[in-house]
Amino acid sequence: MALTEPLIPALLQPLLDRGFQQGSLQLWVVPASLILLFAVRGISSFVTQLAMTRISSQGLLVLRKAMFEKLLGARMSLFADKNSSALANTIVYEVQTGSGLMVSALMVTARSSLTLMALVGYLMYLNWKLTLIVACLFPAVAYVMRTLSKRLFRVTRDSQNATDQLAYVVEENVLAHRDIRLHAAQTSQAIRFFQLGEVLRRLSMKSTAASAAMTPLTQLLAAVALSAVLTVALIQSADRATSVGSFVAFVTAMLMLIAPLKQLSEVANTLTRGLAAMERGLDLMSLTPDESGGNFATARARGDIHFELVSVTYGDSPAPALDKVSLDVKAGETVALVGSSGSGKSTLVNLLPRFVDLNSGTIKLDGHDLREWDLVSLRLQFALVSQHVLMLNDSIAANIALGQMIDRDKVKHCLDAANLGSFIGELPKGMDTLVGHNAMQLSGGQRQRLAIARALYKDAPILILDEATSALDTESERSVQEALARLMQQRTTLVIAHRLSTVQHADRIVVMEAGRVVEMGTHIELIELDGAYSRLYRLGLPSSG
Repeated sequence: MALTEPLIPALLQPLLDRGFQQGSLQLWVVPASLILLFAVRGISSFVTQLAMTRISSQGLLVLRKAMFEKLLGARMSLFADKNSSALANTIVYEVQTGSGLMVSALMVTARSSLTLMALVGYLMYLNWKLTLIVACLFPAVAYVMRTLSKRLFRVTRDSQNATDQLAYVVEENVLAHRDIRLHAAQTSQAIRFFQLGEVLRRLSMKSTAASAAMTPLTQLLAAVALSAVLTVALIQSADRATSVGSFVAFVTAMLMLIAPLKQLSEVANTLTRGLAAMERGLDLMSLTPDESGGNFATARARGDIHFELVSVTYGDSPAPALDKVSLDVKAGETVALVGSSGSGKSTLVNLLPRFVDLNSGTIKLDGHDLREWDLVSLRLQFALVSQHVLMLNDSIAANIALGQMIDRDKVKHCLDAANLGSFIGELPKGMDTLVGHNAMQLSGGQRQRLAIARALYKDAPILILDEATSALDTESERSVQEALARLMQQRTTLVIAHRLSTVQHADRIVVMEAGRVVEMGTHIELIELDGAYSRLYRLGLPSSG
């Protein structure tokens, strides 16, 4: 729009001259010309903005798609290092803000740079000696912009981290809203939120200070350069080395330099904020390693599992979560893992779908090392029912057939087998009913049975039950146990037991302590052994971990 304004008088002038030269100005020429020119101007502006928006939005879509695909294929360590609110903020908001700022900055940079080069060329033509003085302005301006931009970049990154922490507090309070109210913790959480908000406010003030200082400093340097030019020009005029006309033209062109310099100094702020906003998204794609697997694949495994001297250590923890564990599980066998909290049961089963990677040792499935398996094929061999059931905000049928095509007859059969057929039949939309956020409107037993129906639909040869009945009442547990009995038929099953009474009929019971296997046998054998299992059974201690 700014570029079309100087064209209007230039285009109108020939029309006016022609009309006056003919001795009579046709009244309709000027209004029609004005309407035409402003129509062209408006259409050009509309097309330009539409084209830039399309380019930027298409680029944003491609970037978001790449980031989300990276999220889906990244190593599990990413989710230990980053909280969900930070990842969501990066993918959804920061890249959008960054792309918008950078597109705007690039447009201004292109326009101002071209104007600046044209003016400098004109100054060189008028007086190259005075132009050399003006040229000294550019390194000083560049130094100011570089220094303030680096500070602005650091402050912007700190602001991003503070925003993530603030969002995480909100996320925690939404997820734990019942506990917050139960323990009357609203005041402490409000103070926590205010403190983080105050940190963000101070960072915002620092960012504004760094941004606002750039323009006046640039203008001050321009004033210094102008003063130097005036001094030298007066000296040259005394020696009659320059004329008044050329001096006025030079000063006028130099004053016109201030506008593009000001715009470039302001665009540096915009560009810095845009780069800082985009940085984390680009780092997510470039610095986050993908999961790695092998090439071996099969449609359905037999279910023979072999652990040999397996050790796992988390982070900088001095004590290993698993310490040289060896264990064989035969196809079709039901093995229960029991032990006190932190004994390593969950870590052991999480090694199988490679949610956790071992530090040393070997794990084989059907004689093939897990690292030789293609990851997709490997994970198709496992179905998981845990105490923490997660459901997507989609229909019941979509949640049951997660990752597969929906076969409505098969979904109905699985729901019936999970003792949910009558409940689903009472819903207005049946299996097409939306479950809402994590199916929170359903009871714990109903969510647990949905997880069982999902495992039945997947029909994997190996089943992992991670304390699947730990938080259920007696009636719900009975329904879930009946559904589990159907699910476990002809499958290799690993059961992490919370209530020891639920694993008495397992083919083998493995007792773990401090990351080691300390006892192994049937319920009767371990009771007769009168060791760790017998002690836990008599005391009735929970074995979650």
